[in-house]
Order: sequence, then C-alpha cells, then structure tokens
Amino acid sequence: MNIEYRNLLPHESNIYRSIRLESLEKFPASFGARYQEALQIEKFRLEGDIEHQTPDRFVIGAFDDQSLVGICVFVKEENASGTIYQMYVRENYQGKNIGAGLIQATINEARHRFSSVDIFLEVTPHNVKAYGLYKKIGFEVTSEIEDVDANILMRYAKLK
Repeated sequence: MNIEYRNLLPHESNIYRSIRLESLEKFPASFGARYQEALQIEKFRLEGDIEHQTPDRFVIGAFDDQSLVGICVFVKEENASGTIYQMYVRENYQGKNIGAGLIQATINEARHRFSSVDIFLEVTPHNVKAYGLYKKIGFEVTSEIEDVDANILMRYAKLK
C-alpha cells in the first residue's frame, strides 16, 4: 500500500462530500454535525472551497491509488492561527498510520502557506485513540478540562 497525501483538486469536491457523509454516519459522536441533517445540504461550504481552491481553507486527502481513504481540513482564522477539522480515515485503513500522515501533511501545508501559524484542533474526550494520536504528533492540551463532556482544545507545540 502506497499512500499519497495531497490537496484535493477542484474536480474532487464530490469525493470529499462522499467521505464526509461517511464519517458523519459511522462516527456521529466525533463530529459537530449530524448525518441526516448533512444529507439535506445541497452543497457543503468546503465543496465550494475545494472547487475554488480557497487559500485559507484546504482539504488534504490520503489516497490509496486513486481512492480517497482519508481527509483532514485546515481553516485559517483571521489572526495568526488556524484549526484542523474533520480528520477521518476509512475504517479498513485505520491503524496504519494514515491519520498521523494526514495530520502531518496538513501541518506541513499550513506552515508552507502561512509560515508562522498556531495550529489548533479539538477532540471529544471519549475519542481516546484520536487524543493519543494528537499527543504523539505533538499537540498539547491548552488548558485544564472542567467539563468532562466538553471537547478538548489542543495546540500543536513542536518547533517549526
């Protein structure tokens, strides 16, 4: 298996939609959206961002041959920060370091585009596997967690 990590191209917005809907259906507790509601949306904002190659928003895809097996979204904020969203790897590709590759490719692209940007992400407290992955990659919890059901905010802490 040879995985390629790259930005999704304008004509690939439809495959983004497909894998995004899959992520919402299979792991509803991990994402801030509901599958049934998402089905009703004619076009996701990120589909348009992919089609127009919006500079401050991009989607990194993990491809096995020509098949999209994982996604990771980065959104640049107005200040010198940005946030990683929608990290997802198809079930039969999980446990093969593809998630780590996606996160690292996203960090690299964000640093390439925005040189000195603080990178954040959130993880649900019950998603122990994702939390462990993010810690291993170099993310640190930004503050003490008071509400056990609140998402955990993490900041990428490795040197540039």
